[in-house]
Amino acid sequence: MADRDVEFDAFFSQHWAPTVRMLTVATGDAAIAADAAQDTFVRAYARWGRIRRYDAPVAWVRKVALNRCRDLHRSDQRRRHREERTAMLDGTGGSWEGPPVGLDLDHDGDLTQALSGLPDRQRTAVALHYVADMSVRDVADAMGISEGAVKFNLH
Repeated sequence: MADRDVEFDAFFSQHWAPTVRMLTVATGDAAIAADAAQDTFVRAYARWGRIRRYDAPVAWVRKVALNRCRDLHRSDQRRRHREERTAMLDGTGGSWEGPPVGLDLDHDGDLTQALSGLPDRQRTAVALHYVADMSVRDVADAMGISEGAVKFNLH
């Protein structure tokens, strides 16, 4: 195995679980979190020669993973909308929501439930700051907002 692969394997092993956990708390959806993390780490592997030279490669992973979560969430919303429209047109009047998706980690269940009522931006800021243990500056960079906006959302 090449040094590059060994280095990426160590990076992946260290950051996979915390990334999925943070995304799960941020999105409230373990399936979307896992899919986003998987896509992100595949992209990171493909670009590892460049990403490994960054000051904080995990910051790149977090930012891309959050963006991927947003993409997957929008895609899921569009799919549900299409299903609802189809159900209305064919006369069934309902939509299939699929099985309920929750957290796999029992100790995060209460946290996710407590955060579920927050707007997406606040929930994401809380997940990045308190679950991923990121600084306000790093949260601002990951979310693409100002540090003041992060502080406001955390308050």
